[in-house]
Amino acid sequence: MRIITTTMPKLARRICKNAEVAAERYPSADDLLVLLAVGRSGKFSAAAESLGINHTTVARRIAALERILGDRVLARSAGGWELTTLGREAVAAAEDVESAVRVLVSSGAANELEGVVRISATDGFSAYIAAPAAARVQRTHPKVTVEVVATTRRASQQRSGLDLEIVVGEPQVHRAEAHLLGDYRLGLYAAPEYLRANPKPTSIEDLDRHALVYFIDSMLQVDELDLAPSFAPSMRRSVTSTNVFVHVEATRAAAGIGLLPCFMADRHNDLVRVLPNEVAVQLSYWLVVRSETLRRPEVAAVVQAIRILMVEQKDVLLGGSNASPG
Repeated sequence: MRIITTTMPKLARRICKNAEVAAERYPSADDLLVLLAVGRSGKFSAAAESLGINHTTVARRIAALERILGDRVLARSAGGWELTTLGREAVAAAEDVESAVRVLVSSGAANELEGVVRISATDGFSAYIAAPAAARVQRTHPKVTVEVVATTRRASQQRSGLDLEIVVGEPQVHRAEAHLLGDYRLGLYAAPEYLRANPKPTSIEDLDRHALVYFIDSMLQVDELDLAPSFAPSMRRSVTSTNVFVHVEATRAAAGIGLLPCFMADRHNDLVRVLPNEVAVQLSYWLVVRSETLRRPEVAAVVQAIRILMVEQKDVLLGGSNASPG
């Protein structure tokens, strides 16, 4: 008994010391998951909100992780934080931890996805591709929430707070992937009422005598959409807007000739295609996503649903069918 009483405290101290050494040698799983949240959002505040902790705790966890790994895992950028090379390696490990935790929490139901996926896309894409794709994912995975931010702009260089961006035209991005989703076409459309009051144009030259419904020139952020000068530089502007749904409704209301996405205009029987052979502008939709974000199962599921819809609606997007997404 005397040996036990003198040895046990020493053994306990040794075990504690070994545990402390291991803790100083290996990153904490909690710290890795905090880095994962920051890497996905680009902001400490957004990561803190998603994890249910405060901003100070996020900063402390990141500092502890950098101390263990011996170098920076994050670098400040204009719009938030970007992962360093070491940070991307740490995030890969964090994703393994997250996957293991998800399996435990779901009692092995590996096919049950959960989480929030935030998408930024143009107005038309948001309504007719992103929304039905999100609905398909939600029907299969009810715990996945999809947030769709409708906006027409070029790809962000920071992507803070966004999981997926869909933009028009091939983007030039850093620390992200750009994937071609598919093409779509724009054409000129007019309401029968407008054509009764104004002679229907039969050539490009005739367009000079008509009013154009399109984007506000001074607020147009996407170069690929600056189209009017290429075929009708002298058309006066009628109703202009940053929202393509306004273009459609203004054209239906006989405000002028609208330059509209075919997949939106062809849904309306009260719109007539004008000069279809002369004006058929083909553009492309591109997906921008961080590689670490794309590895999230719920994000991958949304991307897959979007890709499937793009294939199903190819004819509609190119102005060759009046079918609608389902």
